[in-house]
Amino acid sequence: MSNKERAMQLLEDIPENKLVFIVEMLENIKAYAGEEIEPDKWDLEMIERSKMENDGNGIPIEKLAEELGITL
Repeated sequence: MSNKERAMQLLEDIPENKLVFIVEMLENIKAYAGEEIEPDKWDLEMIERSKMENDGNGIPIEKLAEELGITL
């Protein structure tokens, strides 16, 4: 089953009075479909800040839990 077919199937089960939310969401998605939005100044600043704060190396969830005193 394609994603479109599955979406149509799910829509069948949504009450009419709730479809207004779905329609609005779909209209917003359609308006920006395929459109690449360039990062603005704030986005670029946040990207640089995250690069300074994170060297790209992660830690295992078990180690983080241990550091926070959480038992998994």
